[in-house]
Amino acid sequence: MSVECNNNATAPSPAIAPGGEHINPAAVAREIGLSGVNPALRTIVPGFDAPFFQAGLAGYSDAAMRLIARRHGCPFCVTEALLDRTLLGGGRGFLKADLGELHENIPGGPEDHPLACQIMGSDPQEMAAAALKAAEQGRAGDKHYRALAYKNLSREQLAELMAAPVSASCGTGELDPTEGLGDETCETLIDEISSVSGNSPSTSSLRHSATPSLLSFETIDINLACPVKKIKSKARGGHWLAEPQGALEILKAVREAVPSHIPCTVKLRRSFDDTPEMARNLEHILDGAFDLGFGWATIHARTVQQKYIGPSRWDLLRDIVRPRPDKLIFGSGDVWDVHDIFRMIAYTGVAAVAVARGCIGNPWIFRQAREMMAGRPPAPPTIAEQRAVLEEHFRLSVSINGEDRAGKTMRKFGIRFAAHHPRGEEVRRKFIAVGSVADWLGVLEEFYGTARSSRDLETTHRA
Repeated sequence: MSVECNNNATAPSPAIAPGGEHINPAAVAREIGLSGVNPALRTIVPGFDAPFFQAGLAGYSDAAMRLIARRHGCPFCVTEALLDRTLLGGGRGFLKADLGELHENIPGGPEDHPLACQIMGSDPQEMAAAALKAAEQGRAGDKHYRALAYKNLSREQLAELMAAPVSASCGTGELDPTEGLGDETCETLIDEISSVSGNSPSTSSLRHSATPSLLSFETIDINLACPVKKIKSKARGGHWLAEPQGALEILKAVREAVPSHIPCTVKLRRSFDDTPEMARNLEHILDGAFDLGFGWATIHARTVQQKYIGPSRWDLLRDIVRPRPDKLIFGSGDVWDVHDIFRMIAYTGVAAVAVARGCIGNPWIFRQAREMMAGRPPAPPTIAEQRAVLEEHFRLSVSINGEDRAGKTMRKFGIRFAAHHPRGEEVRRKFIAVGSVADWLGVLEEFYGTARSSRDLETTHRA
């Protein structure tokens, strides 16, 4: 997903919300601060203590970004969408996924909670097996989950599904779910990640003393919203909104597969397009999800066909929420600053707000929201605060991705962080050229005050 103004996304602009200009966000925030979040929300996820959270963001919301958000008051985070086959293949094998990397979405130590694992796919059986694997942290081994996913397929059907040649070495005609695939699981992949939290155990101890608090996901989130392409004409993501029966089959399969004590949730868009038929499809899927026992639904206020182009429709989101006062429905779309969080809550009636593009390079939005709930004005980040977060985020990214990849990854964050600097455009151009720790520190030294040396930064990381 692009965050710039191009063919994929338009520049930040207000949502369509007639009358919303009269809402006083500060008053709304104070009222919520006094009354608290919807009690049902804290019943499902006890740590979810504020009516906002960080959405899953393709190419952005790895453990480093999530930890920075949490350290600024974010109560809940969602991984970027993972293709079910990515999970079933242990992060490799099968078809190359065009979605998240598995290792970037594993919980980043004890601090990275509560956390939802978001999954997307095209087949109920695959989705169910992948959701179960995420819920169980892969404890049963890849063989088990792949066998669950493909137990009803012949070897020829499996080969066609994976777009791979049929091996002549097996004459039984029975499915071998492990042939030609790696043996990675969520637990073994943890060993490849450096500790990203100062009080996290060493990676060498995670395999032997792994606990649910370190590796588990608090919820499993099913993505029926992302405007991705179809795979061989098969629906996935938001395309399921045009095929409601198939969507409900996936939701049913996942809810039946995942242990009952682990909440399942769903991400939707307000419709596939603006036709009345598609609007009815959304309501059919939404009500069906709640009937199946899903804890909440997050609804992005754009259509699937819009992708990220044009304004979202808070007025139509409100029309979806109002007839369902007893259901937990969250909102998303055109939340660009802290005031938008409380405007959306007041205007649409959603129980919480997913902050997506508005929090890239802006973790302070979560601190500001808590300040407003406490009756204080939201304070913009000082240069010193910006400096501290830029160093911290880069250090965490190096821990997870290595210096080379972190240098490339952090450029897109730096571009967004630059918006807070008085010399924003100049800083943005400098961040575009960043490729290493030394480059990153050079920008900080030039624009954010006296920098620590690369050696100091690396020493802090190792400690």
